[in-house]
Amino acid sequence: MSDRSLTHGPLDGLRIVEFDAIGPVPLAAMILADMGADIVRITRPRTGSEAWDDVGGAVLHRGRATVEIDLATDADRALSLIAGADAVLEGFRPGVMERLGLGPQPCLAANPALVYGRMTGWGQDGPLAQRAGHDLNYLALTGALHAIGPADAPPPVPLNLIGDYGGGTMFLVAGVLAAILSARDTDQGQVVDAAMVDGVSCLSALFHAFRASGAWSDERQNNLLDGGAPFYRTYRCADGRFVAVGALEPKFYRSLLDGLDLELSHWSQMDRALWPSMAETFAARFATRPRDEWARTFEGTDACVTPVLDWAEAADNAHLGARGTLQRGKGAVQPAPAPRFSATPSSVRPAQTLSFEEASRRWDARERLEEAT
Repeated sequence: MSDRSLTHGPLDGLRIVEFDAIGPVPLAAMILADMGADIVRITRPRTGSEAWDDVGGAVLHRGRATVEIDLATDADRALSLIAGADAVLEGFRPGVMERLGLGPQPCLAANPALVYGRMTGWGQDGPLAQRAGHDLNYLALTGALHAIGPADAPPPVPLNLIGDYGGGTMFLVAGVLAAILSARDTDQGQVVDAAMVDGVSCLSALFHAFRASGAWSDERQNNLLDGGAPFYRTYRCADGRFVAVGALEPKFYRSLLDGLDLELSHWSQMDRALWPSMAETFAARFATRPRDEWARTFEGTDACVTPVLDWAEAADNAHLGARGTLQRGKGAVQPAPAPRFSATPSSVRPAQTLSFEEASRRWDARERLEEAT
C-alpha cells in the first residue's frame, strides 16, 4: 500500500469527471473526493452578472479541481477528460448529455471501461422522465411524504435529506462504486441510472414490510415510528425548545418513565388505548422544565432522550466535538468525511480552479507515474 493512499483515502487513484449540478451530484462528488478520488468538476463559463450560482461554495465543492468548459462549443475537451477517467457523474434531465454529444454512447466508445453515473429524480425512462421536479415531488410520488407529519395537518416540507441525499446521493455513490468494481474485473463499463424515486422507495423497504404484515397504517401519526407512539416523538419544554424521545425498547421505556417520575404500572407501553393520555401526560411533564434541564436529568441513562439542537448548537456539542464530526474553517462549519477508515483515512481538501490544460497535464502526469511504478 502506498503512502499516497494512506494520506488521501481508500479511493486514491480513482479519477472522476463531475458535471456541475445542484442537488445530489455535488454531495456525491464531495463524498468521493473526501475518500481520495481525483475529481475534475466541469462548470459552465462565468460571464459577469450571469455567472452560475455557486450554491455549493467551499463546503459542497471541496476536494475537487474546477475547470470551465463551454459544452455547447467545446464538448470534445470534456470528452478528452472522460477518456482518461474511471467514472462520470451527471445530473441533467434525460437527453441533455446526448444533445451535447456527451451521452453514454460516445463516452463508452472513447473509454470502454467507463462507469457513467446518471442522477435524476424520475429516472431515465417512464412517463415523467422529462418532467421537472424537486425533492418534495419525488417524496410525494413514492408514498414517503404522506407518511410524515401530524394526523391533523398537511404533510410537512422536510429537509431535502430524504430525496436528494438519501434516495439520490447515496444510491449514486453506491451504484458508481459497485460498477467500478465490476469494470475492474471485466474491463466493461456501464451506465448507472440512479433515480430518486427508486432510491426513496428502496429506503422505504421497512414500511412496505410493516404494511404487508399489518403492522403499519396509512393514517399519519398512528404508528410506532411516525409520532403516533408517545415514547417516540418530540416534546416542547418550558423554554420553548424541544427534546427528542426514542424510548422504543421496554428497558429504555422504563428509564424514560423513571426520569419523568411516572409509574410503569400505570402506563403499559404497548397498550394503544393509553397512547393519547400517555402523550398528554408526557407533554405536560416536559413542559414543566427547560430543555437543558431535561437533558441533564437523562444524562447517563439509556432513556433515549436528547435535546433537539439547532445548527449552531450542534457545532458546539461535546460528543460531536470529541469526534470532530463538524469542523470550522474558512468562515464555515462543515462536516468531516464519513464514514471513517482505519487504514486509509479520508481527508478534507480544498477546492481548486484549473485551466483545461492544467487539468489535462495533471492526469497525464499521474498516468506516467502509474506506468513508471
